[in-house]
This record gives sequence, C-alpha cells and structure tokens, in this order.
Amino acid sequence: MRIAIIGTRGIPNHYGGFEQCAEYLSVGLVKKGYEVVVYNSHNHPYQQKEWNGVEIRHCYDPECKLGTIGQFFYDLNCIRDLRKSNFDIILQLGYTSSSVWSWLFPRNSVVTTNMDGLEWKRAKYSKPVQRFLHFAEKLAVKHSDHLIADSPEIQRYLANKYKKEATFIPYGAGLFENPSLEILEDYDIKVHGYDMLIARMEPENSIETILDGVVRADRDRPFLVVGNTANDFGEYLKLKFAPFNKIRFVGGVYDMGKLNNLRYYSNLYFHGHTVGGTNPSLLEAMASNGLVCSHDNKFNRAVLGDDAFYFSTAMDVAEHLRAVNKNDKAYEHFLVNNTDKIKTVYTCENIVNSYASHFESIKLDTVKTQPVLPGKMEVALFLENA
Repeated sequence: MRIAIIGTRGIPNHYGGFEQCAEYLSVGLVKKGYEVVVYNSHNHPYQQKEWNGVEIRHCYDPECKLGTIGQFFYDLNCIRDLRKSNFDIILQLGYTSSSVWSWLFPRNSVVTTNMDGLEWKRAKYSKPVQRFLHFAEKLAVKHSDHLIADSPEIQRYLANKYKKEATFIPYGAGLFENPSLEILEDYDIKVHGYDMLIARMEPENSIETILDGVVRADRDRPFLVVGNTANDFGEYLKLKFAPFNKIRFVGGVYDMGKLNNLRYYSNLYFHGHTVGGTNPSLLEAMASNGLVCSHDNKFNRAVLGDDAFYFSTAMDVAEHLRAVNKNDKAYEHFLVNNTDKIKTVYTCENIVNSYASHFESIKLDTVKTQPVLPGKMEVALFLENA
C-alpha cells in the first residue's frame, strides 16, 4: 500500500505537532511494510530524498516570501505533485490551507483527514479569517472519504455538527527513560529549580497569562519560555516581560533529547493550549515525567483527568507556583498515573498500529467516481470567505 502524507512542513520535525506525528508515523508505517511519501517544504533544513526509509518530496513553499498566504500555494503544489503518482491513500494532516484545493485530489486515491482542533476558534485569527476557517472545515469534511479525530471531544463535535463518523486516533509519545544532568549546565539551572513552558508564540497558548502569573508569584527561580519568538506576538512578549530577569526566552529548541531533559528536571511544566484535541507537546511532557499545570479546558482534561494542576487566570498560575514543589511526595501519583497513560494508551506503537488498522479497514475502490468539482455556489462562498 502506497501512502502519501501531506499537510506538514516536513520531516524530521523542525516545527510542531503535526510534523512530530508525521515523523514517527511515517517511520513506523515503513517498518510495517508500507511505502510512505512525506511532502516537505522546499526550504526544509533536511534536503535529502529519503529519511529512515521514508521517501521525501520537496515542493515549492513561498510562505517565507508571502507569509501565511504562501501556505495555500505550498499545499496546492503538494496536491499537484500527488496527481502525478498512484497513491492508495492520502493522509491529510489538518485542512487549514489545503481544503480549498481538495477537489483536485487524484480520483483513484482514498483521502483520510486528521481534522486537528477547532481551528476557527483560535484567538490569533480575525473574525473574517475565523469565518473562512469554518468554511474550510466544511470543505474538508465534504471532500474527505474518511475523518480522523485525535480527541473524543473532536470526534463528538464532528458527529454532532456534520453527522459524520470519525475514527479516534490520538497522538503518541515515547517514554523518556535516560535523563542527563548535562542540560542543566547549558541553561544554568538546577534540578527542580525552575519552571517552564514549551509552545508556539500564539495568544491561544495562554503564554501571556502564564507569564503574568510568574510575575505575580515573584518566585526566586528561573522560568524558561521555549519557543521561536520570531513573530509579532513573540516580540510583544519579550518586550513586555523584559524587566523580569527570571523569565528567560530561550528560543526554539527542536532537539528532542534536550526538550525531554528540560521537562524531566523542571519543577512545574505549564501547558497553556486552549484549542485543539490531544496535543503532542502535552503527551511529551507526561512521557518526560513532567509535573503538569494545564489550562483548564475539556481537551486537556480528557487527557490529564485528575493528574494535573489546572489554571484559568494569572492568579491561578501564581498560586500554583507558590505552592507546588515537585519533590513533595504528595504529587508523585500525578507522575505515575500520567506515565502509565503513555505506556498503555498514548504509545507511538499503538498510534502507528491504529493508523495501520484504519488504512487496512478502508476498502480501496479500483475506480472512484469523478471528483465533485466546485459549483457556482461553492466558488462564490470561497471568494466571499477569502
């Protein structure tokens, strides 16, 4: 079975959650005997045509020149390349900038789409963009043969709104078992003597709320902010919190070994994501023995349950920072229970097996019907929302 994975900036991961998913999933599927192609941006740091048995195809990505609109052209270029090959299944990770082209998918391939979170609810988007993303979501549902939800909440949402069944497949994470103290010297920190967060610099990740809480708590220990700050919101945060020397913006870190060690030795690990399903960075924190303080919403609670601290306001953050010490045995069950979830539910092996089972369950039609081309009404809606 030949499988194409689109919708990411490429592998190995240098960006975020979907890229991390594509990385372990593609390699796992190759080990099972599948032929897998992952589409990479032409300016991805990895320029080879093969990685751990996975074929890499680079397509022109003008995002670096055009900004966000460039993602639409990148996805179009990937889909145009898809049409030159015979793939049994196209796995689409997300739909934000690709669903407008989904009527161009090759007719003889089955399209299954991981619907990600509720993109149109993200606070970073203006109202017109949110309306467009809601429209894009509808197109993704319409033009996909199968849907995947990474959270039971997303699965229920799709069933209620679109009356369409989605297969529940969460993300996975590998258990971190070999910590090294060397990382502490690199960042001038001590075991359980610092708190941290890892996130893209976006408003819906609660970074400003968390850092307001750090200032309010006024603790005499560093707080590490891990994430690329090369955007407007990142620059705003650095400027706002520049007077507080305990808050350290350390930039993007993409070495998984370093990230795992930072999480492992931290006191409190803050997870501020407010929109989405099962977030990969949250699972990685759990797998790295992180003591998690999470934004209080149904997506995060579906994963963590009672095995975490929760916050909604800066005051909540401050109270947790003042009260929680990871060395306290009273919190040990949080760590044990979250580790058990990684071992039994959110393993990379389980996720690869789940995707493989999903693919095998799909009855591949030898000849699919002609793709549904957009009619006048659909074109008009697209132009209106664009």
